[in-house]
Amino acid sequence: MKRLKNKLLSMEPNTATYKEMYEGEMTVIFSYDPDIPPSIEYEPLYFNNGIGFLISLTHKLAQDKPTVTIQIPIDMLGITVTSDTAADFCLRAFRPYIDELNKNLYNRSRPDNENGKYYLYTPGETVVKRNSAFFAMCQQKDYEYGSGSVVYSIQDSSRAFPPKMCLCIMLQVQLPKKKLRKAIQMLCRDLPDTAYKFAAEFDFCKLSEALALAEKQEHIRRWLKSSDYCAFIANGSILPRSKGTELPLPDAVPFMSAKADEIEICGIRGMGIKKGVTVITGGGYSGKSTLLNAISAGIYNHIIGDGRELCITDESAVTISAEDGRSVKHINISPFIKWIPGGNTGDFSTEHASGSTSQAANIMEAVDGGAKLLMIDEDRSATNFMIRDNMMKTLIEKEPITPFTDRVRELYKRCGISTVLVIGGSGEYLSVADKIYMMEDYKIYDVSEKSKKICASYGVKNETIPDADWKQQRTFYSEGFSSYPSGSGSERLLVSDMGFIIIGDEKIDVRGLHNIVSDAQLDTLGFMLRYLSLTNNDLKIDIKKKVSELYSKIEEEGIDFLYSSFFTTCQRFLDLPRSQELLAVINRMKNVNFVKGNG
Repeated sequence: MKRLKNKLLSMEPNTATYKEMYEGEMTVIFSYDPDIPPSIEYEPLYFNNGIGFLISLTHKLAQDKPTVTIQIPIDMLGITVTSDTAADFCLRAFRPYIDELNKNLYNRSRPDNENGKYYLYTPGETVVKRNSAFFAMCQQKDYEYGSGSVVYSIQDSSRAFPPKMCLCIMLQVQLPKKKLRKAIQMLCRDLPDTAYKFAAEFDFCKLSEALALAEKQEHIRRWLKSSDYCAFIANGSILPRSKGTELPLPDAVPFMSAKADEIEICGIRGMGIKKGVTVITGGGYSGKSTLLNAISAGIYNHIIGDGRELCITDESAVTISAEDGRSVKHINISPFIKWIPGGNTGDFSTEHASGSTSQAANIMEAVDGGAKLLMIDEDRSATNFMIRDNMMKTLIEKEPITPFTDRVRELYKRCGISTVLVIGGSGEYLSVADKIYMMEDYKIYDVSEKSKKICASYGVKNETIPDADWKQQRTFYSEGFSSYPSGSGSERLLVSDMGFIIIGDEKIDVRGLHNIVSDAQLDTLGFMLRYLSLTNNDLKIDIKKKVSELYSKIEEEGIDFLYSSFFTTCQRFLDLPRSQELLAVINRMKNVNFVKGNG
């Protein structure tokens, strides 16, 4: 870090930008092929006690707030597993060290740009791939050459100094305005000392606990894929959340399986939810929506202490709701909407969908996107889409809507897509469900047999209707799919905390995507849209193939290549969303050109 200190000391004492620190040092890159001469690159990479510090520009309006990626060789930590779970644990473990640094900097009478501050990403309760903590092969300083100014990235193991696998932790550092000495202390002494202390005190035993939990979670996920079950909830799980947070509610009643449905996986006992149609019912405030929310949360792994660590759900599951006002482009909603005035429900488009047409579109898009489980709460649904009892069917003969009750079993039998529904106000679903559970005082009971008897006593019969066409046949054209607004030579990308992604001429409403678990996922979705639009050269786009290729690239290279410092309103930290959410965002774009048919 002496070079960085000298570089900072050469700046004007009253500097407010610190722009010179972004000037790189010479890096010699050797090839695997000995016949290819080494290349030279320049990047601001500095070392202290074997730990690298890569300094990069966050964006052009924040030259005094650099992004610093700390590169700690894993052999310093004793780490052998380089998974997303391990990176997630390390990010959380580094938090107390940064909090201590900020505690020493804090002065309530002055803003951060005068005090200085370290910004480390604070993740939620889920474990996902992030750019704030990851493992990568990193360049190493070659001390034998003795130059003190050259970093050698040697890509041939036969050479003396190959790159090392490192834990990379990304943070931002707000440097104090016109306080060069303090900035030098923050970058050249305090942060390096803290990184070294973190490595020296690293708790490998706690990491092992996190990895052991992840192994159990993955074992359950693998088991679900080959079983007759779509979700599992371990006994003792704490499902309720504290008000306004994702933290477990203190003194909550632990979940216990209905006895007849208790199973054991990997030595863990809990309730398995079978594939098919499952109804969760109960009185008000009985815990039925809390249970559905826990099942929904199970698409991601959760950390120790969350309470839902062993609530595991099919990873393709999608939460469905009505979404008044959303854009729909050339979607076949005919399984649910037989006709519509002046329109074609086999090729339905609108700028402002109603509650029923939006919910129909959401289901059809989820089916097309590969979902194997739908999760629906009647409180967030369009009533006329969900149910229509026999009396109303008799009274209203000319009804274009085929309610979900009439299709839910077909959806499972023909498409293999299960449904978990929370129903509190209608008994129509009792006759079509495979399993019916009742929540009472936060405890769950299997009332399937009782419900069947009730249906029989009321003479409830399921109506037989013709099978539906569940396929989507449409072609996605590149026209209108751009990060450049019309007539502009400059890109536009903005992720609003009000629930909108603005890219090019698009303003995409993403408030109805209930399976997004962090704001960082929204920023990532914006950058993913930008990447897909910039890297496409085709008139017709196989969007599913393009999305699959993007996720493969992220798996190989990490998520950070998506970020661009050009966009000053986008956050630096990225969390990876699922492909289901990316496809759902694309489906909500108003200017893209979907056309019915295969083109």
